Amino acid sequence: MKTSSTIRRLSFATASIAALAVAAPAVAQDGDSASAEANTGGLGVIVVTANRREENLQDVPLSAATLEESRVQALFAAGTDNTGLSGQVPGLFVESSNGRAAPRFYIRGLGNTDFDLAASQPVSVIMDDVVLENVTLKSFPIFDVERIEVLRGPQGTLFGRNTPAGIVKIDTKRPTYDTQARGSVSVGTLGSVALDFGVGTALVPDTVAFRISGLWQHRGNWVDNGFTGEEDALGGFDDIAIRGQLLIEPIEDLSILINAQYRDLEGTSTLFRANILGPGNNDLNANYDRDTVFFDAGAGNQAEYETFGISGTIEYAARGVKLTSITAHYESKGSSRGDIDGGFGASFLPFMGPGFIPFPADTQDSIELQQLTHETRIASDTDGPVSWQFGGYAFWSDFDVTTVGFTFPPPVTVRHRNDAWAVFGQVSGQVGDTVRLTGGLRYTEDDKNFVVRSGALPQFRAVEDSRLTWDLSAFVDVSEDASVYARVASGFRAPTIQGRDVAFFQPPSIATSEKIMSYEAGFKSELADRTIRLNGAVFYYTVDDPQFTAVGGGGNLVQLVNANKGHGYGFELDSAFQLTDNFVITAGVAWNNTKIKDDTLAVGICAQCTVTDPTTVINGNTRALVDGNPFPNAPEFTADITAELTVPVGDNHKVFVFTDWQYQGATNFFLYESLEFNSDNQIEGGLRIGYGNIDDKWSIALFARNITNADNVRGGIDFNNNTAFVNEPRIIGVSASFNY
Repeated sequence: MKTSSTIRRLSFATASIAALAVAAPAVAQDGDSASAEANTGGLGVIVVTANRREENLQDVPLSAATLEESRVQALFAAGTDNTGLSGQVPGLFVESSNGRAAPRFYIRGLGNTDFDLAASQPVSVIMDDVVLENVTLKSFPIFDVERIEVLRGPQGTLFGRNTPAGIVKIDTKRPTYDTQARGSVSVGTLGSVALDFGVGTALVPDTVAFRISGLWQHRGNWVDNGFTGEEDALGGFDDIAIRGQLLIEPIEDLSILINAQYRDLEGTSTLFRANILGPGNNDLNANYDRDTVFFDAGAGNQAEYETFGISGTIEYAARGVKLTSITAHYESKGSSRGDIDGGFGASFLPFMGPGFIPFPADTQDSIELQQLTHETRIASDTDGPVSWQFGGYAFWSDFDVTTVGFTFPPPVTVRHRNDAWAVFGQVSGQVGDTVRLTGGLRYTEDDKNFVVRSGALPQFRAVEDSRLTWDLSAFVDVSEDASVYARVASGFRAPTIQGRDVAFFQPPSIATSEKIMSYEAGFKSELADRTIRLNGAVFYYTVDDPQFTAVGGGGNLVQLVNANKGHGYGFELDSAFQLTDNFVITAGVAWNNTKIKDDTLAVGICAQCTVTDPTTVINGNTRALVDGNPFPNAPEFTADITAELTVPVGDNHKVFVFTDWQYQGATNFFLYESLEFNSDNQIEGGLRIGYGNIDDKWSIALFARNITNADNVRGGIDFNNNTAFVNEPRIIGVSASFNY
């Protein structure tokens, strides 16, 4: 581990907290929030902040789902990274070909398969009200959280551009004046260790409080390299993160919160496995062995990343109005390297395997990034029939991406800069006793610049766009227990520049803005004395100029393309059933049908797979016509189910059993369709059995993730052979936790 560097960054974080405590703005705690609502029996109240204020999920006119603290802890006990969120709520899919460093998020089928570190995504990740725009920032570990919200559909009014698919919103635990301490530790197979904690108390009663939390995830190397003969050569990692928060409330109506966090990741990136699919089908063949790869390059597929972020937020309330200001600075630096062909040798060498590999590929991508954001908003702070908020937002990022080929290509560094600003407003009003109308507008300007810094011929590109996005919703209470709503929303993903192909002597590619119009209708209900919760939605959206990335193909290119149009439609259903006081089941399902609508769009294809699309020849190269294909990585069906049984033991203790299962239906990996690069009917489950205090003050448990040890293909590399990568293996272990 980079010990000296880590100490320097943590020292800087501590100094920054002290400095900002005097000068920077922060956030207030809302004592009248929905989280304070008493639970009078039945299922607990679910709090969301989709409208930048705490509200009961049942009162919010959009399709949303949450993961509460206990569910998140169970999910990450085995050392899972952020891709573990995939399938945990209906319609959410997460994958990565960059290991723990750069997850790709999809909601309702909209996402981006681009593996480059400059990739743009239509799903925004927001942590503690700060957007994590770059893919490396989106991978910041999740720990000591209050909740995770998944907001489905465009969120362009309050959260801005690059949210046409939705948002994953992560809220961590904040400082309080009560002394609190919680933690958990788990030890499992393959040398897996996961430890996280959160500790806080008042420094000055009712005036100054702090909270420190941290995470350490470790796994030993467990994958053999069959080419070198080395055992336990790859697969391990160390992921360390820490967060410090300082809350200052010098007067009753003013609150300051400073939040600093740091991450240090070292470990194995994604393990690519040569020719494990087909040929002629998507089944894992005899080349596949979960415990073995055959690498002649890649230097162990090493990944090393550091991330540092600090934010200051102020909230001042007076005369029925709240003023909020949030300023944040983030940095990310690191690299990942891989044996991309997943095997050894090449057709011009005397040895080659497993399977045919035309020529080897060993590349490394690295990034040095800075991001600065600021938001100011003013909002009503009363319980009257009308609520409103208005604000402004500014975003700036500047980063270099360097691509190195250790046999080819030579090192090339390109620079990306993005400047954006916006103004926005939202008004919500009660009409009569049962109807509430909400409308919002946002105006955004977004500018991007690209330049080659070294290693290739000088090139410069610039794109810009300005857009007005809006949403309108109606929410109607049909009874005390049930409501219906309708929502129309627009959004856009700003124009994008992709420059990785400069390293392969190609010009950068550009995609114009992606524009979405979404229509949604749904219902929300809590029945049988709030022992049953049923929330559902149907949706339809159209996308003009959808941005896609033609990844790989026989030419190993990464090119942005705009299709003419695209559309998607489907439904989501979230449910919970409290069958007894001690037995709760949750279940969710989503159906998603997406289509590319462009009868002229043709993209590169794999060198060896069996393409089922019509093809055409352009400049001597065979291309697939993708009109009518589903969006890449858009599962047609996703489903999840959990069950929790608690059996009291005496007055103070309990035995508990918790299990969760996820299902992923038919999923096409790329823009074109082939017999090999797709998956279907994938199932994974987890189990936790334990004993603890009836009030959850402590517990010990046995756990398992991927309990059936299912071998599920998560994605492919369609460069010059049928390479793919798979899910994590089964991890079995024991965990202990406390919460005081």
